[in-house]
Amino acid sequence: MTFEAKHLLGIEYLKPEEIRTVLELADQYVDLNRRTQKHSEALIGLTQINMFFENSTRTQASFELAGKRLGADVMNMSMQASSIKKGESLIDTALTLNAMHPDILVVRHPQSGAVNLLAEKVNCAVLNAGDGRHEHPTQALLDALTIQRAKGRLHRLSVAICGDIAHSRVARSNILLLGKMENRVRLIGPPTLMPAGIADFGVEVFDDMRAGLEGVDVVMMLRLQRERMDGGFIPSEREYYHRFGLDAEKLARAKADAIVMHPGPMNRGVEIDGTLADDINRSVIQEQVEMGVAVRMAAMDLLARNLRTSKQEGIYV
Repeated sequence: MTFEAKHLLGIEYLKPEEIRTVLELADQYVDLNRRTQKHSEALIGLTQINMFFENSTRTQASFELAGKRLGADVMNMSMQASSIKKGESLIDTALTLNAMHPDILVVRHPQSGAVNLLAEKVNCAVLNAGDGRHEHPTQALLDALTIQRAKGRLHRLSVAICGDIAHSRVARSNILLLGKMENRVRLIGPPTLMPAGIADFGVEVFDDMRAGLEGVDVVMMLRLQRERMDGGFIPSEREYYHRFGLDAEKLARAKADAIVMHPGPMNRGVEIDGTLADDINRSVIQEQVEMGVAVRMAAMDLLARNLRTSKQEGIYV
């Protein structure tokens, strides 16, 4: 199994064979998680600290559950009441963490690049659980595993990513991963929610949803991230749903066996029709949640192997 990374900071830094390694191991953890006895000893003796500077339900719970199932000592730090709020710098926080001797640090931060900075200052493996508009690598990996299990492959597929592309780290990570795995990516959304220079990523861009969905294998909807908007990006939620919300009529333009995805949390009736989101024949949204735990188990397992090797060789991460 090829996985040389000492941190998981973004899809940008992973080779295709490393992506395949994570997905292969995650597949095994899916099977483990469906058993009565769900525990492994891959992280026995290791300490995992979860630091979420942004609120999260799914991602934090998923990382916590993944760590506990692997046997790690898991601690969740409440960053809303942390010393950061009292003026402590991120560097000083890193120095404090070093004194605690953690082995795995899971970080979500509102500023792009903050997780990379922490990784340079701590002597442990760091996983990016989402930083600003930059990346959310484990979300892209769990999406990839969901697609691979549903479609039987992860190459030469046509994937439409729809909605708020400009503010989405999920979109960026998925664009990078799907491109590395030789898929055709289409981005669909209003021009106000499309980042400048996005065509340089080797994607097709559409502002007409029906045209963009024509013949695709996968439809990936995105949440409208109003907390990152500081202006009038859309006229109204009603108008947005009319033009860019996924419903049965628009989905009919995709292939008959196309799957529907959403990273959550969903705004039903804004980004996606509620009935369609719950359609077990088309929607794989619940499968994405299940794959999330398995992918995070695989990622931490692989990083822990590299961490142990580094320590045996007397090399800090």
